[in-house]
Amino acid sequence: MTGIDHPCSFHGMPVFTLPEPGDDSPWPATLPAADAIAWRLDCGWEGHEFAAVWQHFLKKVDPAQVRALVIGHWWDGDYSSLAPVVELITSDAARFPALRALFLADVVGEECEVSWLQLCDITPVLRAFPRLEELVVRGGGSGLDEEALELHPVRHEALKALRFESGGLPGHVVRAVGACELPALERLEVWFGSQWYAGDATVADLAPLLSGGGFPRLRHLGLQNSEIQDEIAVAVASAPVVAQLDFLALSMGTLSDVGGRALLEGQPLTHLGGLDLHHHYLTDEVMERFRELSERDGVHVDLSEADYWDPEDDEPRYVAVSE
Repeated sequence: MTGIDHPCSFHGMPVFTLPEPGDDSPWPATLPAADAIAWRLDCGWEGHEFAAVWQHFLKKVDPAQVRALVIGHWWDGDYSSLAPVVELITSDAARFPALRALFLADVVGEECEVSWLQLCDITPVLRAFPRLEELVVRGGGSGLDEEALELHPVRHEALKALRFESGGLPGHVVRAVGACELPALERLEVWFGSQWYAGDATVADLAPLLSGGGFPRLRHLGLQNSEIQDEIAVAVASAPVVAQLDFLALSMGTLSDVGGRALLEGQPLTHLGGLDLHHHYLTDEVMERFRELSERDGVHVDLSEADYWDPEDDEPRYVAVSE
């Protein structure tokens, strides 16, 4: 699971993992204030199912003060669906009036590969927490034909940041995002992943996102980690949404000179504060043109993690995160 780590902070707060029951530390004196951190819950406790972890959390921490939750690995033994976890969280939603941020499936490769995570329909989360401002979901489709991520179009008045970190994001999820009504959304990041792990989204699926009409407050857009990064770049080069952005990320994917030249020769990018292209397959010539853009117009362009690729060879290009 390249490029994925446990976050040290979330929603502007440090992440703190709830200690295991029976820890020698006194309870609850050593616990941070409930509203000062992002609480991370996982089944790292041997012999504990997530339901027991959840009940322990509710007993030791005042849920009414909790502002951010991070859900780590939730299975005890074999991998299992996230659905019971979502059901637990949403059934207790009334106990979390201050919750503003939720990270589902903070799992790294040592625990489970991103493409093996068994997710579920996350729509109930958005419906249960109308004041939620930030939602991050790790995982997507599955190479194991197990349960996959689902989302249905919703209207949510408060959501400001939405991120999908996936090694294979199903096209129906991308289409559902485009069909959502999110008037407060400022940041959207989508990792598309590989077709081998159900990442079957197309440029056509992005049409509502690129039109600029659906998310009027959007300022940060990431369309990343894609095997069709060139096609996405070509579409972005003339997309109306770009004019309203402060930051654009087309990183982590298979971007080559085809997509790079389209961006350079398309609509102006000089209003951007940042353009993230890291992990790419651009030649020195095209990289130099982006550096000129940076020096001339003050656009910070991230060209790190350049990889060599010969278009005359049959060697494939790879996304940063797949399995």
